[in-house]
Amino acid sequence: MTVRVVVVDDHTLVRQGIVGLLASQPDIDVVGQAGNAREAMALIASVAPDVVLMDIAMPGQSGLDATREIRDRFPAVQVLVVTIHDREDYLFQALRAGAAGYVLKGAEVQDLLEAVRTVQRGEVYLLPSITKKLVADYLRRSQAGEDRTTYDGLTDRQREILGLIAQGLTTNAIAAALFLSPHTVQSHRDHIMAKLDLHSKAALIKYAIAHGLIEL
Repeated sequence: MTVRVVVVDDHTLVRQGIVGLLASQPDIDVVGQAGNAREAMALIASVAPDVVLMDIAMPGQSGLDATREIRDRFPAVQVLVVTIHDREDYLFQALRAGAAGYVLKGAEVQDLLEAVRTVQRGEVYLLPSITKKLVADYLRRSQAGEDRTTYDGLTDRQREILGLIAQGLTTNAIAAALFLSPHTVQSHRDHIMAKLDLHSKAALIKYAIAHGLIEL
């Protein structure tokens, strides 16, 4: 299956370098590129990509605000943040904005390619070094007693499904594993996200790690 990609970065050389790299892959089709968020929105509306590679620091609307807008206006489009910023505050802001992945521009080529393919499947991609930051943050919050009340409000079945979602299983796979209908699993997922006030799969994964539902 071909992944349709739009690349958004205000630095022309960087953007064209990423475009050239992606275009060399037989299963990736770069359907457009933009130098700012406004151009990106018009392009996304026109070409309907599967994945948008988004820089953070751009003139005008930031990549974080653009990510939030994309998730609101085009929920089927996955956003992969590609940035130079190796800082926790940017990472957490990107995930809260709805990004499905976070990759540093200094990462290996194969990491970037894997990230594109991973988020296209509806999964979350984070480098191990980034995952460690998430774990450290959520362990701190857990030790401080944060999020405990809402977690205790989950049923045993909801905790089980939360763990499977965080491991990357699809709704159909979870349904088969637990002998439930896909509709029932989706209903549980909706209730879990509502109870925990989580709004993305990345947020579910962070929460599951913090409460020991999955191991790294």
